[in-house]
Amino acid sequence: MGQNENLEGLMQQALAGDQAAYAKALHATAQLLRPFLSKRLLFANDVDDVLQEILVSIHKARHTYDGQRPFIPWVYAIAKFRLQDYLRTHYADQLKQAVDIADLENDLHEDVTETGISYESISGEIQKLPEKQATILQLIHQEGYTSKEVAVKLGMNESAVKVAAHRAYKVLRKRLEEI
Repeated sequence: MGQNENLEGLMQQALAGDQAAYAKALHATAQLLRPFLSKRLLFANDVDDVLQEILVSIHKARHTYDGQRPFIPWVYAIAKFRLQDYLRTHYADQLKQAVDIADLENDLHEDVTETGISYESISGEIQKLPEKQATILQLIHQEGYTSKEVAVKLGMNESAVKVAAHRAYKVLRKRLEEI
């Protein structure tokens, strides 16, 4: 007799009024669910808390168990819903205390990513580049074209435009570091 049949038998006896069978069924169910919860929760006290909530739910819902169906999937369905409720509540509490990432990103963008370098501020260096590279950077950064649009406009392959722009960026970076 497998674990499922044993639990089904115990639960059927429990539903018929056998209190000892009911205690055994709950104990076996707790042993079945503990590893399931331990894999999903970090702390042992959380496992114990959720396990108790599941056992209470099983007790309250025991009248809905159909003895013609397997017991373990019925138990796991209840366990899954209790675990989801716990995690939803647990993480909702943490989210209330969390920093809004959008606010943090805005602050970081203002403080960290502002370099003070714009197309206009380095246009003199851009004009010193080979003509095709300077034109590509002007079209992309000053006029707002995409690399695909620049490729069509200049009669080039899009990947060639990207390579030329990359090479221009390397030259500009090197020149700006020297300044």
